[in-house]
Amino acid sequence: MNFIQINSPAKINIGLNIVLKRDDGFHNLETLFYPLEFLHDTITFKKSEKFSFVCSKPELQDSSNLIVKAVKLLEQKTEKRFNVEINLQKNIPVGGGLGGGSSNAAAVLFAINELFQLNLTYEKLLELSLQLGSDVPFFIKAKPAIGKSRGEILSHVDFNIPFPILIINPRIHISTSEAFQNILPKMNPLNYEDVKFNNVNEIKSWQGLIRNDFEEHIFSKYKEIGSIKNILLENGSLFSKMTGTGSTVFGVFENLQDAERIKKLFPESYFRFINHHAEG
Repeated sequence: MNFIQINSPAKINIGLNIVLKRDDGFHNLETLFYPLEFLHDTITFKKSEKFSFVCSKPELQDSSNLIVKAVKLLEQKTEKRFNVEINLQKNIPVGGGLGGGSSNAAAVLFAINELFQLNLTYEKLLELSLQLGSDVPFFIKAKPAIGKSRGEILSHVDFNIPFPILIINPRIHISTSEAFQNILPKMNPLNYEDVKFNNVNEIKSWQGLIRNDFEEHIFSKYKEIGSIKNILLENGSLFSKMTGTGSTVFGVFENLQDAERIKKLFPESYFRFINHHAEG
């Protein structure tokens, strides 16, 4: 095998609760990860005589990119050199809480493992992925999962959203470290194992129960992000939350026509995307 192409998906957090601040400076959290299979970056990997990394957005094409860090981590752990051409077509907004960089890093671990027949187990890939970021372990399999601890303790769940999800990103870059510096742990996190989104009434019932603990600080500092959520809820969204530490807000709609109509309420300068399954 000399070539692999991977669709590297985005994710949303159905809810996100900060449980406590740990002695190591990280936070224990509880969340429900949900992959967006139709919103993804595309990454190609091709064996070569030397390493190279090219991105459709040149400003992301440097050694700080998690793609490069993932390759270097694998080289360090395996004491091997991976000469591979990596080409990233970037579609997921950066710094928006959609996990694009983390997803890319997981794709690298998977692809290099396959291309160079490293035979690393799923458990080993999980271990390595956490060294790259708290969201990276989820993307090793990218299936709906409850995340605990830093997000790396994953319990895959039978969870599906059979409705269109409107994704709105105002292209405001939120610093994850800044967001965590301004977060206070809250008691009584939700039991995400109880959450079901199978019908309209179920989805509506969770709006007042599920929370993202980052919304309060982010909405107070960036009024524009909070107004997106208000617009979605005022115009028929069954359920709406900010994902991750922001700045993306999503809304679940009963049908594609409603989602398309509400999408047009937001400026074309925003990133606007509808994740939906074809009907019929």
